[in-house]
Amino acid sequence: MRVIAHRGASVVERENTLGAFREAVRLNADGVELDVRRTASDVLVVHHDAHLHDGRAIIEMQDDELPDWVPTLAEVMDVCRDPALEREFVINIEIKSAPNDPDYDAEHQVSAAVAGLVMGWGIGDHHGEVIVSSFDMEALNRIRDIDPGIPTAYLTFEVLAPDLLVGRVTAAGHTAIHPYVASTSPALVDVAHAAGLEVNVWTVNDPDQIAQLAAMGVDAVITDVPDIAREVLGRG
Repeated sequence: MRVIAHRGASVVERENTLGAFREAVRLNADGVELDVRRTASDVLVVHHDAHLHDGRAIIEMQDDELPDWVPTLAEVMDVCRDPALEREFVINIEIKSAPNDPDYDAEHQVSAAVAGLVMGWGIGDHHGEVIVSSFDMEALNRIRDIDPGIPTAYLTFEVLAPDLLVGRVTAAGHTAIHPYVASTSPALVDVAHAAGLEVNVWTVNDPDQIAQLAAMGVDAVITDVPDIAREVLGRG
Protein backbone atom coordinates (compact mmCIF):
# COMPACT_ATOMS: atom_id res chain seq x y z
CA MET A 1 0.00 0.00 0.00
CA ARG A 2 1.38 3.37 -1.02
CA VAL A 3 1.58 6.37 1.29
CA ILE A 4 0.62 9.66 -0.37
CA ALA A 5 1.31 12.88 1.55
CA HIS A 6 -1.88 14.99 1.66
CA ARG A 7 -0.99 18.51 0.47
CA GLY A 8 2.58 17.48 1.22
CA ALA A 9 3.78 16.73 4.73
CA SER A 10 1.11 19.11 5.98
CA VAL A 11 1.51 18.56 9.73
CA VAL A 12 5.14 19.65 9.88
CA GLU A 13 5.05 22.25 7.06
CA ARG A 14 2.44 24.64 5.71
CA GLU A 15 0.17 22.66 3.38
CA ASN A 16 0.53 22.90 -0.40
CA THR A 17 3.91 24.66 -0.21
CA LEU A 18 7.25 23.68 -1.69
CA GLY A 19 8.46 23.08 1.87
CA ALA A 20 5.66 20.59 2.50
CA PHE A 21 6.39 18.71 -0.71
CA ARG A 22 10.14 18.63 -0.06
CA GLU A 23 9.46 17.32 3.44
CA ALA A 24 7.22 14.58 2.01
CA VAL A 25 10.10 13.51 -0.21
CA ARG A 26 12.46 13.54 2.78
CA LEU A 27 10.04 11.42 4.83
CA ASN A 28 10.05 8.78 2.06
CA ALA A 29 6.40 9.17 1.12
CA ASP A 30 5.48 7.36 -2.08
CA GLY A 31 3.97 10.55 -3.48
CA VAL A 32 2.08 13.75 -2.78
CA GLU A 33 -1.46 15.02 -3.26
CA LEU A 34 -2.08 18.65 -4.13
CA ASP A 35 -4.84 21.06 -5.19
CA VAL A 36 -4.79 23.11 -8.40
CA ARG A 37 -6.48 26.41 -9.16
CA ARG A 38 -5.83 29.19 -11.69
CA THR A 39 -4.92 32.85 -11.47
CA ALA A 40 -6.39 35.73 -13.48
CA SER A 41 -3.74 35.05 -16.13
CA ASP A 42 -4.58 31.30 -16.20
CA VAL A 43 -1.40 30.17 -14.46
CA LEU A 44 -1.90 26.92 -12.53
CA VAL A 45 -1.12 27.36 -8.85
CA VAL A 46 -1.31 25.02 -5.87
CA HIS A 47 -3.81 26.09 -3.20
CA HIS A 48 -6.76 24.31 -1.62
CA ASP A 49 -9.30 27.12 -1.18
CA ALA A 50 -10.56 29.48 -3.86
CA HIS A 51 -9.65 32.42 -1.59
CA LEU A 52 -6.56 33.35 0.37
CA HIS A 53 -6.95 33.81 4.13
CA ASP A 54 -7.41 37.55 3.61
CA GLY A 55 -10.45 36.94 1.40
CA ARG A 56 -8.92 37.65 -1.99
CA ALA A 57 -10.02 35.25 -4.74
CA ILE A 58 -7.09 33.61 -6.52
CA ILE A 59 -8.91 33.78 -9.87
CA GLU A 60 -8.93 37.58 -9.55
CA MET A 61 -5.21 37.89 -8.77
CA GLN A 62 -2.17 38.26 -11.01
CA ASP A 63 0.72 35.89 -10.41
CA ASP A 64 2.92 38.55 -8.79
CA GLU A 65 0.15 39.38 -6.31
CA LEU A 66 0.17 35.92 -4.76
CA PRO A 67 2.10 35.28 -1.53
CA ASP A 68 5.53 33.73 -2.02
CA TRP A 69 4.39 30.52 -0.36
CA VAL A 70 1.80 29.74 -3.08
CA PRO A 71 3.73 27.74 -5.70
CA THR A 72 2.90 27.08 -9.32
CA LEU A 73 2.06 23.53 -10.33
CA ALA A 74 5.17 23.49 -12.52
CA GLU A 75 7.35 24.36 -9.52
CA VAL A 76 5.87 21.54 -7.47
CA MET A 77 6.31 19.03 -10.26
CA ASP A 78 9.96 20.02 -10.58
CA VAL A 79 10.47 19.36 -6.86
CA CYS A 80 8.83 15.94 -7.20
CA ARG A 81 10.63 14.83 -10.36
CA ASP A 82 14.12 14.92 -8.85
CA PRO A 83 16.10 12.06 -10.49
CA ALA A 84 17.98 11.65 -7.21
CA LEU A 85 14.85 10.07 -5.70
CA GLU A 86 15.74 6.77 -7.38
CA ARG A 87 12.17 5.52 -6.87
CA GLU A 88 8.74 5.97 -8.36
CA PHE A 89 7.02 9.04 -6.91
CA VAL A 90 3.33 9.79 -7.45
CA ILE A 91 1.95 13.28 -7.97
CA ASN A 92 -1.81 13.31 -7.40
CA ILE A 93 -3.14 16.52 -8.94
CA GLU A 94 -6.63 17.37 -7.72
CA ILE A 95 -8.50 19.77 -9.99
CA LYS A 96 -10.74 21.97 -7.86
CA SER A 97 -14.02 22.41 -9.75
CA ALA A 98 -16.98 23.39 -7.58
CA PRO A 99 -19.90 25.34 -9.11
CA ASN A 100 -20.10 27.63 -6.07
CA ASP A 101 -16.44 28.69 -6.28
CA PRO A 102 -15.52 31.97 -8.03
CA ASP A 103 -13.07 30.13 -10.27
CA TYR A 104 -15.54 27.46 -11.42
CA ASP A 105 -14.43 26.40 -14.87
CA ALA A 106 -17.43 25.13 -16.84
CA GLU A 107 -15.33 24.90 -20.00
CA HIS A 108 -12.69 22.86 -18.16
CA GLN A 109 -9.77 24.96 -19.33
CA VAL A 110 -7.90 23.98 -16.17
CA SER A 111 -8.18 20.33 -17.18
CA ALA A 112 -6.74 21.16 -20.59
CA ALA A 113 -3.88 23.10 -19.01
CA VAL A 114 -3.13 20.30 -16.54
CA ALA A 115 -3.14 17.74 -19.35
CA GLY A 116 -0.76 19.89 -21.38
CA LEU A 117 1.64 20.27 -18.47
CA VAL A 118 1.56 16.56 -17.68
CA MET A 119 2.17 15.62 -21.32
CA GLY A 120 5.09 18.03 -21.46
CA TRP A 121 6.47 16.69 -18.19
CA GLY A 122 6.29 13.10 -19.40
CA ILE A 123 4.59 10.36 -17.41
CA GLY A 124 7.19 7.86 -16.28
CA ASP A 125 10.16 10.17 -16.82
CA HIS A 126 12.50 10.86 -13.92
CA HIS A 127 10.87 8.16 -11.78
CA GLY A 128 7.61 10.14 -11.89
CA GLU A 129 3.98 9.12 -12.08
CA VAL A 130 0.92 11.38 -12.26
CA ILE A 131 -2.73 10.80 -11.46
CA VAL A 132 -5.34 13.54 -11.90
CA SER A 133 -8.34 13.49 -9.57
CA SER A 134 -11.49 15.57 -9.10
CA PHE A 135 -14.98 15.50 -7.62
CA ASP A 136 -16.10 16.80 -11.03
CA MET A 137 -16.44 13.88 -13.44
CA GLU A 138 -16.61 16.23 -16.43
CA ALA A 139 -13.24 17.73 -15.50
CA LEU A 140 -11.77 14.22 -15.59
CA ASN A 141 -13.54 13.41 -18.85
CA ARG A 142 -11.85 16.45 -20.40
CA ILE A 143 -8.46 15.06 -19.36
CA ARG A 144 -9.26 11.74 -21.01
CA ASP A 145 -10.50 13.45 -24.18
CA ILE A 146 -7.10 15.13 -24.51
CA ASP A 147 -4.90 12.17 -23.53
CA PRO A 148 -6.41 8.84 -22.47
CA GLY A 149 -2.97 7.82 -21.25
CA ILE A 150 -3.14 10.13 -18.24
CA PRO A 151 -4.48 8.19 -15.22
CA THR A 152 -7.62 9.77 -13.76
CA ALA A 153 -9.41 9.22 -10.45
CA TYR A 154 -12.91 10.10 -9.32
CA LEU A 155 -13.08 11.64 -5.85
CA THR A 156 -16.15 10.85 -3.82
CA PHE A 157 -17.33 11.66 -0.33
CA GLU A 158 -20.22 9.24 0.09
CA VAL A 159 -20.54 5.76 -1.39
CA LEU A 160 -24.12 4.48 -1.26
CA ALA A 161 -23.89 1.74 -3.89
CA PRO A 162 -20.41 0.43 -4.77
CA ASP A 163 -21.63 -1.36 -7.91
CA LEU A 164 -23.22 1.78 -9.35
CA LEU A 165 -20.22 3.97 -8.49
CA VAL A 166 -17.72 1.55 -9.98
CA GLY A 167 -19.86 1.11 -13.08
CA ARG A 168 -20.00 4.87 -13.64
CA VAL A 169 -16.26 5.31 -13.19
CA THR A 170 -15.29 2.42 -15.44
CA ALA A 171 -17.80 3.45 -18.14
CA ALA A 172 -16.06 6.85 -18.31
CA GLY A 173 -12.66 5.18 -18.68
CA HIS A 174 -11.14 6.40 -15.42
CA THR A 175 -8.55 4.34 -13.58
CA ALA A 176 -9.19 4.86 -9.86
CA ILE A 177 -11.64 5.81 -7.15
CA HIS A 178 -10.61 8.09 -4.29
CA PRO A 179 -13.22 7.59 -1.53
CA TYR A 180 -13.40 9.34 1.83
CA VAL A 181 -12.12 7.09 4.60
CA ALA A 182 -15.51 6.79 6.35
CA SER A 183 -17.11 5.66 3.07
CA THR A 184 -14.55 2.95 2.33
CA SER A 185 -15.61 -0.64 2.83
CA PRO A 186 -14.32 -4.10 1.91
CA ALA A 187 -17.21 -4.35 -0.55
CA LEU A 188 -16.13 -1.17 -2.36
CA VAL A 189 -12.52 -2.33 -2.52
CA ASP A 190 -13.51 -5.75 -3.85
CA VAL A 191 -15.89 -4.39 -6.50
CA ALA A 192 -13.41 -1.75 -7.63
CA HIS A 193 -10.51 -4.19 -7.87
CA ALA A 194 -12.65 -6.67 -9.79
CA ALA A 195 -13.26 -3.88 -12.32
CA GLY A 196 -9.55 -3.05 -12.51
CA LEU A 197 -9.75 0.20 -10.55
CA GLU A 198 -7.34 1.37 -7.88
CA VAL A 199 -8.74 2.52 -4.53
CA ASN A 200 -6.82 5.39 -2.91
CA VAL A 201 -8.42 6.59 0.34
CA TRP A 202 -8.44 10.09 1.90
CA THR A 203 -7.69 11.55 4.45
CA VAL A 204 -6.33 8.90 6.81
CA ASN A 205 -4.30 9.92 9.88
CA ASP A 206 -5.39 7.41 12.53
CA PRO A 207 -2.93 4.48 12.85
CA ASP A 208 -5.71 1.95 13.46
CA GLN A 209 -7.58 3.10 10.35
CA ILE A 210 -4.38 2.90 8.30
CA ALA A 211 -3.88 -0.69 9.45
CA GLN A 212 -7.53 -1.56 8.71
CA LEU A 213 -7.30 -0.14 5.20
CA ALA A 214 -4.10 -2.06 4.56
CA ALA A 215 -5.92 -5.23 5.60
CA MET A 216 -8.74 -4.38 3.16
CA GLY A 217 -6.18 -4.21 0.37
CA VAL A 218 -6.56 -0.56 -0.64
CA ASP A 219 -3.89 0.67 -3.01
CA ALA A 220 -2.94 3.88 -1.19
CA VAL A 221 -3.76 6.08 1.76
CA ILE A 222 -3.66 9.85 1.40
CA THR A 223 -2.46 11.18 4.77
CA ASP A 224 -1.22 14.28 6.57
CA VAL A 225 1.28 12.11 8.47
CA PRO A 226 3.23 10.02 5.94
CA ASP A 227 5.92 9.17 8.51
CA ILE A 228 3.34 7.64 10.89
CA ALA A 229 1.66 5.76 8.04
CA ARG A 230 4.98 4.26 7.01
CA GLU A 231 5.63 3.16 10.61
CA VAL A 232 2.21 1.45 10.78
CA LEU A 233 3.04 -0.42 7.57
CA GLY A 234 6.44 -1.47 8.93
CA ARG A 235 8.30 0.85 6.58
CA GLY A 236 9.38 3.50 9.08
